[in-house]
Amino acid sequence: MINAIIFDFGDVFINLDKQATMDGLKDLGISHWNEDLDQLNIQYEIGAISGDDFLNGIQKHTDNASIEDIREAWNSILADFPLYRLEFLQMLSSKYRLFLLSNTDAIHIDTFEQKTGTSFYSDFYQCFEKIYFSFEIGMRKPNPEVYNFVLDQNGLQAKHTLFIDDKKENTDAALALGLPVWNLQVGEEDVVDLFDKKII
Repeated sequence: MINAIIFDFGDVFINLDKQATMDGLKDLGISHWNEDLDQLNIQYEIGAISGDDFLNGIQKHTDNASIEDIREAWNSILADFPLYRLEFLQMLSSKYRLFLLSNTDAIHIDTFEQKTGTSFYSDFYQCFEKIYFSFEIGMRKPNPEVYNFVLDQNGLQAKHTLFIDDKKENTDAALALGLPVWNLQVGEEDVVDLFDKKII
């Protein structure tokens, strides 16, 4: 029996437009996402480098783009957050222990909060018993340590804790630790379809 749910954030609650960021970076002179940029992103996602270091690191790969243009391109991934998903979450929060576990960075979270406003993001955050952003805890999915950290910190049993994420590598890692999972298919499924999945 499921008594707790750990949710991903991007493309589960807030819609993401990954192509918008790739297009934006391309306009700034970055034709493709390379290993150096990938490592830079991972370091920023676990809080190992500052926002300035991250943006300056990207800048080196551009045609001398401004930091503001880079920031704008980076944030263009953040699309809308439908109200019906928040309402669904609020309903769920009265029945289950809810947690948020997201690979994200400070720039994206600051922008999300600015775009949605205090009332909306406060209502969203209040649905969760605890929120885990990778840049704050120094760990990211699919590393097994991050799942165990959330389970241990909150006295959760893996077999009674559902994990929902749109990335298969993340749900596979959780499944290997004994958590029931839902690898949500973006564009085909919506988090509000949870009860239709017959997994809780």
